[in-house]
Amino acid sequence: MKICDLHTHSNNSFDAKSSVDDICRAAIERGLYAVAITDHCEAPFIRFGDDCEFGCFDRLIPQSIADTAAAREKYAGQLRVIRGLELGEPLDEPDGTARALSYGEYDFVLASVHNIRNMQDFYYMNYSGVDIDGLLALYFAELEQVAAFPHFDSLSHLTYPLRYIFKGTGKMPDLSVHSDSIDRIFKILIENNKALEINVQGLFRELKTTLPSLPLVRRYRELGGRLITIGTDAHSADMVGVGIKEGIEVAKAAGFDSYAIYEDHEPVMIEIE
Repeated sequence: MKICDLHTHSNNSFDAKSSVDDICRAAIERGLYAVAITDHCEAPFIRFGDDCEFGCFDRLIPQSIADTAAAREKYAGQLRVIRGLELGEPLDEPDGTARALSYGEYDFVLASVHNIRNMQDFYYMNYSGVDIDGLLALYFAELEQVAAFPHFDSLSHLTYPLRYIFKGTGKMPDLSVHSDSIDRIFKILIENNKALEINVQGLFRELKTTLPSLPLVRRYRELGGRLITIGTDAHSADMVGVGIKEGIEVAKAAGFDSYAIYEDHEPVMIEIE
């Protein structure tokens, strides 16, 4: 079975440490068929330039694109290297989003929401005394809007806040409260021929599950979903490809017989054996 990792971050992301070349060599060593370099680009922060806490995206993303192009040429015939981007909060600032998408040619764009508009990233939040259900209601409402955004290919880590809510509170929220909102997100993805990501990073954190978990992936399939991407969210070369087989097993258990990689924003289906 072909193993593909469609969510990795190089040192062109503020919180990652390995070069694109290191990522590709690790992918080859582990027998991967394809890897996507999807460096962070938080659309609302592009305007800050050198004053941005996440680094200057006007430099980082063009460098990521150049490094990926070099790797595609260097490892041709050994590894499919996919030109990607993780576009954060694409609806918060349209000018920033347009700028992000104009930096270069991409095969694959992940859309993600790391924070509710005008609030901190879930990573930084203090959850003491917070109305968790209310917070998640706001998150899924925003994610529903992002799902309808046309310029992406796969919706990343649907249940991202759970990473930090569970860590901060020790309790897993009851997502059944939000089932109608999540169903609407799935239906929008399906209608617009967009993919849902199975992000396997949660397997190696306190959650011990993929984001989203099997029951939600199964629900997406029940509603008619056919496009799934699988990614590690690796921020260092040692994690590239780790957990992808487990992610494939989640997809298989949910009823999928293939998952997608992308070329020029077109899905290429990889059979699940």
